[in-house]
Amino acid sequence: MADRLAAIQGFLNLCDRLKHVHRAARTQGRLENSAEHAWHVAMIAVLLAEEVDPRPDLARVLSMIAVHDVIEIEAGDTFAFDEAGLLTQQAREQAAAARIFGTLPPDLAARLSILWAEFEAQDTPDARFAMGCDRLQGFAQQVDCGAPAWKEVGLTRARSLKRMQPALDLGPPFAPMIEALYTRAMEEGLLRP
Repeated sequence: MADRLAAIQGFLNLCDRLKHVHRAARTQGRLENSAEHAWHVAMIAVLLAEEVDPRPDLARVLSMIAVHDVIEIEAGDTFAFDEAGLLTQQAREQAAAARIFGTLPPDLAARLSILWAEFEAQDTPDARFAMGCDRLQGFAQQVDCGAPAWKEVGLTRARSLKRMQPALDLGPPFAPMIEALYTRAMEEGLLRP
């Protein structure tokens, strides 16, 4: 039991490093970190879970949200519009998942690996709901911070839709919230037409 608890504590200590993985969005004049992102995605899930039908299994959704970005501790956060980074993202993340989850006792490693894989595959309603929350947060954060990362790559609405379409396809409440953000982004010149 002592070895198991020590492994769990070691994993939790490792997870603390997520606070130091920076994302492309800014908050209060500094880069947002992946831990802040994950917390905000979880808050979105809590608030929107009863706004969709059928209702997701919120415990499973929150578990996926807690796990899905942990791999960024080793793989880094890949900006959604970093074409070069996207080419190696899947391989980097799979290797990081194996290493990071492998620090846990086998049963917990398997549990977290399953949750991470479910989020990545997007084959279940819970995973798609979690993805919708994730995409909504990232998009809203860029709009709220003035989208310097979007401006840097000259992001167009059409190119951004390739990323956002799966969340829009979920329908309410995601589609109307994202469309309102698109309207704001276009009015503020954050996206090119």
